[in-house]
Amino acid sequence: MIKATIEQISEFCGGTMNSRAETIKNSMIKGVSIDTRTIEEGNVFVPFKGEHADGHKFIEMAFSKGAGVTLSEEPYGESDYPVIHVADGLAALQSIAREYLSLVNPKVIAVTGSNGKTTTKDMLECVLSTKYKVQKTPGNFNNEIGMPLTILQLDEDTEVSILEMGMDRMGDINFLSRMAEPDIAVITSVGESHIEMLGSRENIAKAKYEIVDYLKDNGTFIYSRDYPLLDTIADKDTAYDIQTAGLLEGNQHTISSVTEDDQGTHFTFKDVQFAIPQLGIHNALNASLSILAGETFGVTLKEAQKNLSKLEVTSMRMERVTHDSGALIVNDAYNASKASMISAIDTVGRMAHTNKILVLADILELGSYKQELHEDVANFINEGTYQFTKIYTFGDGAKYIHDALMVGEKEHTSSIEELRDKVTEHFNEDTVILLKGSRGMAVERVIDDI
Repeated sequence: MIKATIEQISEFCGGTMNSRAETIKNSMIKGVSIDTRTIEEGNVFVPFKGEHADGHKFIEMAFSKGAGVTLSEEPYGESDYPVIHVADGLAALQSIAREYLSLVNPKVIAVTGSNGKTTTKDMLECVLSTKYKVQKTPGNFNNEIGMPLTILQLDEDTEVSILEMGMDRMGDINFLSRMAEPDIAVITSVGESHIEMLGSRENIAKAKYEIVDYLKDNGTFIYSRDYPLLDTIADKDTAYDIQTAGLLEGNQHTISSVTEDDQGTHFTFKDVQFAIPQLGIHNALNASLSILAGETFGVTLKEAQKNLSKLEVTSMRMERVTHDSGALIVNDAYNASKASMISAIDTVGRMAHTNKILVLADILELGSYKQELHEDVANFINEGTYQFTKIYTFGDGAKYIHDALMVGEKEHTSSIEELRDKVTEHFNEDTVILLKGSRGMAVERVIDDI
């Protein structure tokens, strides 16, 4: 994590030290916190002013817990506490992160996409970590606050920094790309996430494509031509290199021979057979993008093959949980979009289990597209050849799935408790149960304490 003097921190953010900070300007600080609950000895405390709370009220508490210095948008000229006065706390945090990133000077891989960001981040770390010292975005620290905090957690000897970039609206990724100035930019997918804010999938593609706005001229842009909306707007005549991979012809590198079993997903890429312990054809695509990034940094296909066979991903991403009864639970409840829900349904539908149970909760943040996109999920099931034993739905949006289903046994539930009671009736051998829904639905509660 960042280690610097109070004076250096002030210089990084263009702040002004008060008299106490001037007196101890050569004192070293270590790390940054924006929350007094996470303050550690010697941290820089960064208070924010929000609509409902003002972090400046907690400055004294931050020092009582060991903070070494605080930023402040309010003047503390004669304070006994060392204070660096700044015009804007968030902008100051971002400036400090930008300066620290240039000092550490790692290779930067930026990752965005409607689906698969976190899994691809995990895969990139897996591919690269046997050759480099790698640090990645923890959790979902992928916005204008989270990414600076991620950067400031980098060790001084970090060689590769994997930065996940999230967005809500146009311009968000551009801002993060400017801060990171990536060596590699990866777009995993273009779906319907954030369509409520952006209005169309075309705008979502444009917003994701901002990731290349500050890609280094000698860098590499990696994406899949399986997403025509992205491929249409992608500039093919660039200073940086472009690599494409996907399941469809037209990509520079095509994924083939994809199969799935209880051990995970198997596929062929660049004439090498890969096996990953995660389910889903979409994960074969995520892995192929990671393999290309690894090659860019000198990781051979054989090395990537070996590393990916031991892959561990963040929980609730097509996570397999085996119940004592023998039932296999596929927990993909971290988040959902139409595309990721259909992909998960497709994966479970093709599994060899006799009994296949779907538990589908709301896809959130769809705005006026709420009914249409949930009904698209139902239509995918209606048009398929899969035989599902039972399809449970939960939530207002998922009710549209229930109402549009024309095949199989279906039941809409009104509470997690009711849903849990229904699902546990199916806990027996040769049964697979999919849990899928947006993060706000927390559908993983169905298997809490089982």
